[in-house]
Amino acid sequence: MASTLDPTPRAALARGVGSNADTITPPAGYTAAGQALHRAGQPDYFGWLEHIRAAAGCTRPIRLAGSLYTVDPGTGRMLDQRHTDGMPDATIYKACGNRRATVCPACATIYQRDAYQLLRAGLVGGKGVPDTVTRHPAVFATFTAPSFGPVHVRAVKRHTCGNRHRCDCRPDPCHARRDAGTCPHGRPAACWARHDQADTGLGQPLCLDCYDHAHQVVWNLYTGELWHRTKQAAERHLTKLARRRGIPRVQITSPSGKTRTVSPVRISHGKAAEFQARAAVHFHALTRLDGVDPTDPHAVVPPPAGFTAADLDDALRHAVEQIAFTTPPHPDQPEGWLIRWGAQVDIRPISLTGRGEVTDSMVAGYLAKYATKSTEVTGHRSVRLTADTIGDYADPDGDHTARLIDACWRLGRPTHTPALLSQRPREHRPRPGFHERWECPDCGTHTRYAACPVCVAECQAALDSESTKPATANPYARLRRWAHMLGFGGHFLTKARRYSVTFQLLRDTRVTFRRNADQDHAHPGGTPAVDHLDDTTLAVGVLNFAGVGWHTTGDALLANTAAALARERQATGREELAHELSTNPAGATPVAA
Repeated sequence: MASTLDPTPRAALARGVGSNADTITPPAGYTAAGQALHRAGQPDYFGWLEHIRAAAGCTRPIRLAGSLYTVDPGTGRMLDQRHTDGMPDATIYKACGNRRATVCPACATIYQRDAYQLLRAGLVGGKGVPDTVTRHPAVFATFTAPSFGPVHVRAVKRHTCGNRHRCDCRPDPCHARRDAGTCPHGRPAACWARHDQADTGLGQPLCLDCYDHAHQVVWNLYTGELWHRTKQAAERHLTKLARRRGIPRVQITSPSGKTRTVSPVRISHGKAAEFQARAAVHFHALTRLDGVDPTDPHAVVPPPAGFTAADLDDALRHAVEQIAFTTPPHPDQPEGWLIRWGAQVDIRPISLTGRGEVTDSMVAGYLAKYATKSTEVTGHRSVRLTADTIGDYADPDGDHTARLIDACWRLGRPTHTPALLSQRPREHRPRPGFHERWECPDCGTHTRYAACPVCVAECQAALDSESTKPATANPYARLRRWAHMLGFGGHFLTKARRYSVTFQLLRDTRVTFRRNADQDHAHPGGTPAVDHLDDTTLAVGVLNFAGVGWHTTGDALLANTAAALARERQATGREELAHELSTNPAGATPVAA
């Protein structure tokens, strides 16, 4: 496979992403436009367009080859058989399904719309969630990271703009300190600049040597555990509040027949993670207060009378102030690192009437947008790093991001490994490329490479075979696995089991919709040509992986252009519909199907 240029140029991409095409030999003199014209001139062009329609907008579609069988599940009799050899390009195209907008914008758009529907259904009901959730107290909470050192910021005490994302208010000086002097490394500890929103210096430390990069990557690693403990503490606070109000505990029976008593209230959430400019993760969470039905513990029911959004607000703030823990010891930090939330915590009630400072559509769209992002705000984009590629990104003397990646690789080493190459004296750290022969101080190997090939291979093998469970092995081993994510290894969008429906349900609904649409398109009367293709038949695919990407750059150009035109027609239809309904077009979001 070879990477090719995108039909529509985009800014800096991660390594390995982009519209890919096979390295087949096109006719002499054919450019991308010539390949597109050659494909468009084929007699089966429109059949090819219909064949690739499901993955037309995908940047790197997956190609599958094999056989498709239609089977009667009752008798096991095969009703129909098709092979991909009889299809255009002899393959089936499937969209990659990547959630990251910088990797595949089309698939990320579908993921974002699914996330919007999933999150909003947990607030207003629908798609299998009862409409009674509108009576549940709900708040929108933002939890931030603590300070690991002063960074350049854009601070506005009083906003007069209408849109914070396009704020043009005059900011205050970054760090106005007349008597700050200099840091221990001789750099100014103050900054009088009034940074613009587009300033690339935002989020960068005032002094890279003073900044605690190791603590930040460990904090990113343990944010999932911190959120888990925070939610538990908030539920304990609500349980005590229910006891003081005289609300009894609920007795439920488990599937195994055992009876136990539980709290009459519980918290359901949907949250999204977002990277700040300083590369620290913070969480935006939709938290909803639910009750417990003794006859059906999995049902979504309103909480007992008297519980309000103010109670949920108090419980979350109490948990944020209370929860703090220390990580396991590390050779570089025997006492561990302190993990807690930062001082900036914002909790606001959610309005379900469409009027108010925070509405259900607003927060659902906000979280769905950040679910398709990753480390782009930090300026870092890369795939998973290995011992061969870590040198391209990690540098203990580099910029802020390079030092964070270096901290991940350094702290994630096997605990029995001696000091890393980055910590050895300069004479033992040759620069990349071939140099004079030097002797590895660990194993005695003589080499001209920048890193000892024997030690690197042994350490990488030990790391790959070592368990990452904190109870049995080095709890920091995951830092190397997630070095390209600056230590954060969690999902960017998560939810409680009872908060809403699943992505799988939305995908299945979309598949059913498309199949019915394709069937009606193939048979205008709505009746299939073969009467045995009913709801009781079973479609079985025996497919093998055939490759990734389009066959040629011309195919990618045609497919992406057709998908772009379809998206434009869809957007125009939404705007016209919103205009007819006298609503805001920006707030109109299409259904998942």
